[in-house]
Amino acid sequence: MKKVNMRDIGSAVGVSAVTVSRALAGKSGMSDAMREKIVRAAQEMGYEFGDGTDSGEAKAPQHLDLGILVPETFFHANSYYTNLYKLLVQILMDAGHYALLELISAENEQKLQLPKVLENHRVSGLILLGQPKKEYFRFIGAQGIPTVFLDFYDEQASADAVVGDNIYGCYRLTSHLIKNGHTRIGFVGNFRATSSIMDRYLGYYRAMLAHDLPLRKDWILMDRDLQNRLADRLELPEDMPTAFVCNCDLVARRLINQLAEKGLRVPEDVSVTGFDDFEAEHVSGPGISTFRVDMYAMAAMAVRLIRERCAGMEKPFGRTVIGGQPVYRDSERAL
Repeated sequence: MKKVNMRDIGSAVGVSAVTVSRALAGKSGMSDAMREKIVRAAQEMGYEFGDGTDSGEAKAPQHLDLGILVPETFFHANSYYTNLYKLLVQILMDAGHYALLELISAENEQKLQLPKVLENHRVSGLILLGQPKKEYFRFIGAQGIPTVFLDFYDEQASADAVVGDNIYGCYRLTSHLIKNGHTRIGFVGNFRATSSIMDRYLGYYRAMLAHDLPLRKDWILMDRDLQNRLADRLELPEDMPTAFVCNCDLVARRLINQLAEKGLRVPEDVSVTGFDDFEAEHVSGPGISTFRVDMYAMAAMAVRLIRERCAGMEKPFGRTVIGGQPVYRDSERAL
């Protein structure tokens, strides 16, 4: 006879295995009526209480079904987020878990529609990869399901967050340019679009302030709108700085190509740095100096946090910063 597990009980009651685990362990987060319903169903189905523990507390599920939500604007062939998603899936599979991907459309965000993976308690937890509209990710965080934000954060959402070391990374890149004689340095990125770009801008800003260098509005170039749709072209200033710090490698490469159209060479005329250290192979032009984000460590930490939350760990929500390192190539030079 098949041994009854928490997933069987959850299917019978209409809740996730994580909810069953919390109910049998006496943890908070549900009504007394729901807890009684789960306990009664477990008894009727012949569940063996206290299996594997001395205290009788239910064990956390060993196999989780997790949803991975990604805004459509971030997800395209061979992008940074596509590869981060692949790492997530591999780490989850290696740990015996299963992932369901769902892309979030602009309509989903606008209408605050629940993702399909949350229907009928199909998943025990969520990893939200890439930053949708603030109203939407706060709406998701308020659903009462364990959630981790990956590559962005919010101080008011009920979710853990994992991010790269964005402020320090751009501070290092900007300081490197200053050390090499650059005093006229611009920034490329809409710092109001995501928390990651905002932090990268703050790293650039901090380095400029620390060295008493001018911050000119015409040297801050907007690369996208607030819905993360990239602009067709950057509005280059007439009075060109000698260097630009870009919020990502994709934008850095677009800038390099646009400068070439104006007859400006990189790095001879203008130095350019990126961020992430993620670029498709066999790209023509100079290799981009950048800040290498530890994508694997970010994905692994996100998996660790969602497993802890699904196991019932109760602690304040927080942000985990994953370190990285600068990588200097051919897109910038000393004056």
